[in-house]
Amino acid sequence: MSESTPTDPQQLRAEIAQTRAALGDTVEALAAKTDVKARAKAGVEDAAARAREKVTTAAGRIEGAAGAVPLAVVGAAAVLAVLVALLVRRRRA
Repeated sequence: MSESTPTDPQQLRAEIAQTRAALGDTVEALAAKTDVKARAKAGVEDAAARAREKVTTAAGRIEGAAGAVPLAVVGAAAVLAVLVALLVRRRRA
């Protein structure tokens, strides 16, 4: 409220309206804090958005490294084939 009390009825009404608006905002803020379901839903939505962002980032990294992956797979398959061939020869001998 103001430091001096207004005596004009219009000023009083304006101050009352301003106080009511401020009080309404405060009540809405307190009600939002006590709405556990809505807060939990907002938390889940935030977590889902962060997860989508991480997946998108990871997918971009994988696409960027896709050229190196087949070469590594071919190399690993070749080493595995050589090892299998050596094991088969040892068992036959």
